[in-house]
Amino acid sequence: MATSSRVVIIGAGIVGANLADELSARGWTDITVVDQGPLDMAGGSTSHAPGLVFQSNASKSLSLFARYTVEKLKSLERDGESCFNQVGGLEVATTPERLEELKRKHGFATSWGIETRLVGADDCLDVYPLLNKDLVLGGLHIPSDGLALAARAVQLLIARTRKAGVRYLGSTPVTGIGQAHGRVTGVVTPSGAIPADIVISCAGFWGVEVGAMAGVSIPLLPMAHQYVKTTAVPAQAGRNELPNGANLPILRYQDQDLYYREHGDRFGIGYYGHRPIAVDAAALGQTPKVVSEDSMPSRLKFTPQDFEPAWKLSQELLPALQKSMVAEGFNGILSFTPDGGPLVGQAPNLDGFFVAEAVWVTHSAGVARALAEILTTGKSQVDLGGCDLSRFDPVQLTPAYVKETSQQDFVEVYDIVHPFQPRDSPRNLRVSPFYEPQRQLGACFLETSGWERAEWYEANAELLSNLPAKWRPVERDTWSSRYYSPIAAAEAWKTRTAAAMYDLTAQRRLEVTGPGAVDLLMRLTTGAVSRPPGTVTYALLLDSQGGIRSDLMITRLDERTFQIGANGPMDVAYLAREARVQTAAAPNQYVQVRDITSGTCCIGLWGPRARDVALAVSTDDLSTPGLPYMRAKRTTMAGIPVTVMNVSYVGEPGWEIHTTSDCGLYLWNALWRAGQPHGLIAAGRSAFYALRLERGIRLWGVDMTTEHDPYEAGLGFALRATGDDYVGRHALRGRSSETATRRLRCLAVDDGRSMVLGKEPVFAGDKAVGYVTSAAFGYTVGRPLAYAYLAAHVSEGDTVEIEYFGRRIRATVLSDPTYNMPHVDQPRVARRESRL
Repeated sequence: MATSSRVVIIGAGIVGANLADELSARGWTDITVVDQGPLDMAGGSTSHAPGLVFQSNASKSLSLFARYTVEKLKSLERDGESCFNQVGGLEVATTPERLEELKRKHGFATSWGIETRLVGADDCLDVYPLLNKDLVLGGLHIPSDGLALAARAVQLLIARTRKAGVRYLGSTPVTGIGQAHGRVTGVVTPSGAIPADIVISCAGFWGVEVGAMAGVSIPLLPMAHQYVKTTAVPAQAGRNELPNGANLPILRYQDQDLYYREHGDRFGIGYYGHRPIAVDAAALGQTPKVVSEDSMPSRLKFTPQDFEPAWKLSQELLPALQKSMVAEGFNGILSFTPDGGPLVGQAPNLDGFFVAEAVWVTHSAGVARALAEILTTGKSQVDLGGCDLSRFDPVQLTPAYVKETSQQDFVEVYDIVHPFQPRDSPRNLRVSPFYEPQRQLGACFLETSGWERAEWYEANAELLSNLPAKWRPVERDTWSSRYYSPIAAAEAWKTRTAAAMYDLTAQRRLEVTGPGAVDLLMRLTTGAVSRPPGTVTYALLLDSQGGIRSDLMITRLDERTFQIGANGPMDVAYLAREARVQTAAAPNQYVQVRDITSGTCCIGLWGPRARDVALAVSTDDLSTPGLPYMRAKRTTMAGIPVTVMNVSYVGEPGWEIHTTSDCGLYLWNALWRAGQPHGLIAAGRSAFYALRLERGIRLWGVDMTTEHDPYEAGLGFALRATGDDYVGRHALRGRSSETATRRLRCLAVDDGRSMVLGKEPVFAGDKAVGYVTSAAFGYTVGRPLAYAYLAAHVSEGDTVEIEYFGRRIRATVLSDPTYNMPHVDQPRVARRESRL
């Protein structure tokens, strides 16, 4: 990366000001920050934000962003006054379900290194004496949470960065984004153009409009969120400095979509329980030259009828409020996205154009640091997979999809959401060619990225009565039994003993073609892809510092054509950008990357009798002697042109069978008919997930991210030892499995029945030594299994404890994998695509 660049940041709110500070602290000097509002109060979400900074989150990345935001805000002072009031946070439960959820959140926090404590009802009152003791069952106390003085922090950051040479232009709207040859050249304002090598949109809920100027889709929906202040509460008289002093913790009443903070002797109340109120940012007009609380684009007129339920609920939870009234309120605009995460990173279709949007005050400094690290070193120390702007497919970028799903995110912002819970709508948006026969077999579909994916098939329920005793599933607890059926055990059994078809259509497929295809893949991946056509190579995509940015299955079809099994849109964006760079630099080595997922489909056919099924529809010898493991060929099945790859993710012999979407249904039906004499069934993702874990297959985004290197993830075998350098190779020099300070280990639950689902902390003695990444019941080995990153001193055979909803479950560290395929000698590979 460049040691410095001409940078224009659009937006002088808490994110833009933090980003300017993070870049200038790293030595970058040519930085201009432009905002359409006045610099003393720009009028965006920062100007009205209540300033809550809470760190406990199911997302590790968001928790770490919040933790850094706390650290940075604590370090900022103005005239001897801090920009952060570390009053702590308290989440209370008034239902048994929420009480259990707080135990789970305590586990998340422990996994991510954030101190929290579970407290009973009496302790909640000790922490927050105004609570109604008859309502509260318990709580989660986070001592390091607190209140950000966001507007004050922005002014301090502006003053500090100005001294470092950052230029600020207030009351200066951006009216266009200059671009040429696929990259930005600057921004256009009424006062003229500002040239730039890098443009970063930190425009908040105006980000959609800024993106449109650049031709970049920003999947964000501005939504109005209600916030009120009460009149003076008699019980608060003399307790706090006026007007906004606070001593009580942030209080979150998530059972009723409410939160509270003190404003001197008054209370501020935020409410998410009202109807979704979408906002068109373009219709707000120009920001005035003077912004105040009475004239602020991000503060809309209060709608009292929407707040009526909240006021009643608040007076029940905090009886002291019964002696006060709602004094004032507004509907403040915040940014929501289809999956609730921020939008961070470079646009896939415009080089040099970056965004940091849908970022709340809670995560502001952390996101700014991450983006500054990307710009200055090429990598964020916190994984951005769940925040990357490029993570959405084209169908998820349409205004209709963004509006519907972002409104759902608003409704569910404080809900208890199961990790496997699909969205209710839109459904049947993306279906494979096999959807109708799957439906006829009673498929239970869950949804991922708009795809309908069969988890299990009710037609296989009759197999449970014939299931051998060693394969019978154990009874699960209420939480782990959601979105699960014991039918998965029967499907796993049939995969191991007969044959099963799996629908793999939703997995990403790319085509890389051109005379420069080999050079591109040799430069970017860890695999020896220059081998002859017909070979399949498992390889990693690494970042410049050796972190795993993805994993790929690369099949060489001919001298200039590769088919790649990848993880998602981020892989497409990365490979396509690098292909453009290579083609521009060496036209005779041009290369094209094309996403072929929607036009193709794939069936996984595996099991000891899979060969019998294949022989019934193909004259080719697809057995291991005829088509060795990790080899591929183009052939026909039932008269359909297919590409067959001898790979397996479930630990049984068989193939991935690829064809075009128009022929998919015919192929499915032909295989189904041919397989009935051999016990063939259709099997779902639930069985697949369990079998892959037994086989030692990692899932990118779950078991490995950019925060892990190949040795930590147990993937050192995927690094080629010879040949030209590849991205990340230099950074790995001197590292090995022996030098790794943590390792991904396989755990087996000792009691044989207690389930975990992922992200739970793991203890050795009284010390947390890691966290679970993924887990499933191992039907072949007869007990629950889990992957977990553990400190290097924890070895095979050691006993550890996994904390699950507040209780400790004993587990033993096993060698990995726990199941080796008995039918053919198979080297280990990893597999992509998270089900989460």
